[in-house]
Amino acid sequence: MTLPAPQTLRAVRGEILHFLSDPAAYGAAASEHFADGILAIRDGHVAELGPAEDMLAKLPSDIVLDDYRGKLILPGFVDTHIHYAQTDIIASYGEQLLAWLERYTFPAEARFADPDHAAAVASFFCDELLRNGTTTAMAFATVHGTSVDALFEAARQRRMRLITGKVLMDRNCPDFLRDTAESGDAESRALVERWHGRDRLLYAVTPRFAATSSPEQMTRAGRLFAEHPGLYLQSHVAENRCEIEWIARLYPDARSYLNVYDGFGQLGPRSVYAHCIWLDDADRARMAATGAAMSFCPTSNLFLGSGLFDLASARAQGIRVGIGTDVGAGTSFSMLQTLNEAYKVLQLNNQRLSATDAFYLATLGGARSLYLDAQIGSFLSGHEADFVVLDPQATPLLARRMANCASLDERLFVLMMLGDDRAVAATHVMGEPAGLHPALSKNSKTVNL
Repeated sequence: MTLPAPQTLRAVRGEILHFLSDPAAYGAAASEHFADGILAIRDGHVAELGPAEDMLAKLPSDIVLDDYRGKLILPGFVDTHIHYAQTDIIASYGEQLLAWLERYTFPAEARFADPDHAAAVASFFCDELLRNGTTTAMAFATVHGTSVDALFEAARQRRMRLITGKVLMDRNCPDFLRDTAESGDAESRALVERWHGRDRLLYAVTPRFAATSSPEQMTRAGRLFAEHPGLYLQSHVAENRCEIEWIARLYPDARSYLNVYDGFGQLGPRSVYAHCIWLDDADRARMAATGAAMSFCPTSNLFLGSGLFDLASARAQGIRVGIGTDVGAGTSFSMLQTLNEAYKVLQLNNQRLSATDAFYLATLGGARSLYLDAQIGSFLSGHEADFVVLDPQATPLLARRMANCASLDERLFVLMMLGDDRAVAATHVMGEPAGLHPALSKNSKTVNL
């Protein structure tokens, strides 16, 4: 049977890989791989996926087809924790978490009171995500409503999936970044009404962390999270030992740092907590029971000297886990480089991260941690057609090493260890090229069958 050919139907051809479930649990059955495959896309959504030989017999002869043979096509990367307002302080020297905030973060975020500055950074930030193959991100803005507007608008123009929200911070921060429990709540609600559910945009209630929000602000944040269907909540937990000691002094009655958030109704489906390094088994069990997710941020955890994430314990408890670049304490927008560091973190923690596990975390695993796996993260029919095209010949070293690879797993491992933004040949959002890659016109061919 031949598929119909409206103008909205297009296709891409190349080596295609996506995940149907977690390979750590289901092994080879968790993924679907086509050495030469075709992905048909209608109205920005996956219509069908299959071997090129079968698909060519079905597709209309005049379909527009982007030919990426020789390259690997994966669902777009999902970044579950990143700070867009810290773009300009990436690679700033010499501090751990609390000093980092005072010396670099707070002064940088003060500039986002200026809408023009916020718009310029948001535009660069979204382009940089797409240049690195990231099509969905959960991002922190600043306390300024203008920073949220700027980021949502930049993502909307690029048709990206993006989750963000106004940072809530009414104590233990500079006066120039301080809101109040009342103003933070009111402004958050206005932003929810303006942006949540518009196009591919979603709102996250965003207490920076328990130290910078008063109990009243935390109560209001939990209430807002509960009141609006589909709303998200994002924050930080158990990143740094000095931070944990501070939280214990501020909340002496709480059993743990995580328990502070739990007491204010901030754990549940669509709540995402970055870092989660210094948790115990009781904390992990509570995250699993409530459906809260962890964002594993290896580059920032190493850069700030925070500690080593325990992926094995998270998996043992059945917790949803995604990968976060955590720019600007994180040192790269590249998901490939972030997976590189994730492998090393787990090696230091006497754990293994296979290449298939890593790419699962960066795609379907991230989508599951955001409860978006019915929309993104795989190439199942009806899913939004976001994908990244990786070039295994992007650098001389990659090409030489690839020539000695004996399996798909080995090639994936080489890509995540030696790859970076140069390996991203193209990024497509809702089926369409993002238009940021010179390689798009040089290395691919748009043809009629």
